[in-house]
Parts: sequence; C-alpha cells; structure tokens
Amino acid sequence: MKKTIIYSILAGFLLTTTSCDQEYLNPSAASETQVTTDINGLITLCNGLQYRYTSTRAGVIYTSITANGLTTKELTVLNAGNGDEEQLRIGGIGITTNNGIIRNLWAQNQLVKANADLILQNVGNVAGDAGTKSGITVYASIFRALALGTMAQFWEKLPIVSGTNAPFVTRDEALKEAIKTLESAATTLAATPVSSTFASRIVAGIDLANTLQALIARYSLMTGDNAKALAAANKVDLTKKSAFNFDDATQNPMFFNTFGNRNVTEPLNATLGLPEGLRPVATDKRMAFYLSNPTGVAAGGVNLGRASFFTANNAAIPVYLPGEILLIRAEAAARTNDLAGATAALNSVLTKTTDAWGIGAGLPAYSGENTATALLTEIYRQRAIELYLSGMRLEDNRRFNRTAPISGNAASQVERSRTWYPYPLTERANNSSNTPADPAI
Repeated sequence: MKKTIIYSILAGFLLTTTSCDQEYLNPSAASETQVTTDINGLITLCNGLQYRYTSTRAGVIYTSITANGLTTKELTVLNAGNGDEEQLRIGGIGITTNNGIIRNLWAQNQLVKANADLILQNVGNVAGDAGTKSGITVYASIFRALALGTMAQFWEKLPIVSGTNAPFVTRDEALKEAIKTLESAATTLAATPVSSTFASRIVAGIDLANTLQALIARYSLMTGDNAKALAAANKVDLTKKSAFNFDDATQNPMFFNTFGNRNVTEPLNATLGLPEGLRPVATDKRMAFYLSNPTGVAAGGVNLGRASFFTANNAAIPVYLPGEILLIRAEAAARTNDLAGATAALNSVLTKTTDAWGIGAGLPAYSGENTATALLTEIYRQRAIELYLSGMRLEDNRRFNRTAPISGNAASQVERSRTWYPYPLTERANNSSNTPADPAI
C-alpha cells in the first residue's frame, strides 16, 4: 500500500460534539502537523476513524457484512445489475481483482489503520491531560485492531505497516498484532481512566473497556489461543452494550443501502442460508428478531428483510454481541476438552430469553452427544444463528472446517462460495513486488 493518509474529518460534526467556548481547528484547512500536534485535532481524527469504518457503501461495515453474507449464503442478490455483489454470490473464479466491494473493503481498512497509526504515533507529543490522552490511545487502538482483524478474516496475508511497497505478513501475525495493540490499550486504560473531556467529545456508543476484552477474545480464538480467548471473554460485562451509532446524517449503511430499499441484497432464505442439519428450529425466537417474515418459504421469494440492527437510518450496530462472548467461552472450552464448561456456556445462549440487545433463543438446553466434536458442531450452528449478518460466518466456516468449494465448479459450492479473497488490483499495481499470488478459491 502506498504511503497515503486521508483524514476523515467532518467539519459540521466537530461543531456538534464540542462546546462553543474554545477555538478549534478548521478541518478543511488544517495541515497534518496542526492536526497531530493538537489534542482537539487528534480527537477529531478519532471520530473520523469511526466514520470511515462504519459509514457509506464504501465503508467497512457495509463491505464486510455484504461480502461475507454473499460468500456464505446469508444473502442473495436481488438485482443482477449489482455486478460486484453478484460476483461475490457466485464466488469461486467468478470474483475478479477489480471487484468494487473487495477493493473498498481492503482500502478502507488500510486507511483506518493508517489513520489510527498516525494518532498513536503522535498522541504522546501533544499537551493535554493524561485522561484525554488515554482515551485517544484506547479509541485509536480499537479501530487499529478492528481494521487488522477484519482484513485477516478475508485475506491470507496483509500489510500491517504503511509505506511504499509495504511487506505482507500472514493473517495469524496480523491477528497477533491486533491483540498486542488491544492488550497495550487495556493496560493504558487500567492505569489512566478516560477523562470527561474525551468522553464528551468522542462519538458516543463504544464501551471502551468491554470492547477491548471482547476483541481480544475474538481474535485470540481466531489464532487458536483458546486460553487467552477464554480469559478475555470472562472479563466482558454482558449487561453492557457497545455500539456504532448512527443518525440521519451518518446513516446505518446496511439499512440505507440494503434493507431500506430492497434493490441490492436480502436474506437468501428463511433458514439463514444454513444447510440441513444446522438450520434453526421453528421455535427459535431469534428468527423473528432477524427476519421480517421468518415463516416464509425456505426457498426465498418473499421479503425476508429486517435483520434487526438494520431497521432504520439511526439504528445502532453492535461492535460485538453478548451471545458472541458466550459462544467464545463455549468454543474455547470445547477445544481444550472442558466439556462441562462448553456445555454450560452453550446453554447460556440456547436458553436465554433476552440479553442487552434483546436477543434470546428460548430453546431447551443442549441434549446432544457429550463429545467435543458434537459440541463444536452445535456451537458453530449457534454462532451462525446468533451472529447472523455480523460479518463473522466466513471466518467461522473455515475455523470449523465446514465444506469448502472446489475451484471452478459452482455445483460443488456448499456452505461458502470462496475461502479467501483475491488481492485488489489496486494493491497489486501499487505494490507489485510484495503482493502475494491470488488464492485459487
């Protein structure tokens, strides 16, 4: 990736989130030096991280959920004229390196990480109280980790530094870098609580302390560090919400582009795209939470929209769900042969009638075989239902060794149409010496 820094600063937004008795930077006129040597400029850059990550059809939220959903059959394409989405639905060799969704997913994550790096590199050089610096450090660290972790869910290798002809590392190394960033931020937050100054000027919604531990748990599970995943998951307060918030100016991208117009994509069917044997049962209360017509025909053909978190321009999108944390506990325990612990955590999801986000299954406790293999199959099934359209299923599908497609044979595409994404043509053009060969599927 070429060394390019683009600031996501909204002049009007800055005015609405700060008091009127101080002088602030003019975002449209500020130089990089001015922004990175002024505490107000760094806070503005922090708000820009969330805007770039969450907003518009080019942002990470839309591209990651849409790409993942089409690749794992959570979604289908309503209008074949949406060619980039249609490529992802077909999968296999049908995805080209100039696919716009993949290009945006790559570029926006890289830009979020680059801006987060800029903030972290400069926060120690500016005047300001320690609590405000702590807030800036923790906030930027969360988005740096999100960018690295999201990319690692779709590509086998990626650059973790910004610069001309940046080297690539394995996705496992990128995930460990994300975890390292989060752990450092957790140490900072424990030593220096966030100031009221920072809290009042940052866009509301993200619970910093719980989000740090939730993401450490998520990415540790992906690296196979089950002990660390379990330890972090146990630190998350499941009664607290952590969310990306939206309004009529910065709209929920999935509602604005997808569920609010029924022209791009919608749920594939009333069984969440899952194969027989893994499909949700009719009494599962989550079906009505995620689908507007859960009793619709399994083959689709009816408006199955809603997806709960995508119901209005101002609908909040969770950074993580309580159910994800419980299922991380269950999976980490099952993979270390703690079957009793795995069953207990799994039952917490199956039997809950609600949670902080209003999600409950209301099902009987697990009654299947008391083996790690059987428990892991049920944990995957519950992740697929509980975390529907969260952008997580492709990662889960690989980790649980679900059936993969055979290159070039569309008929064999079972639970995912692609295993890894090709590298965007723009990256290869700018970094030809280091961009790896594209994966076959």
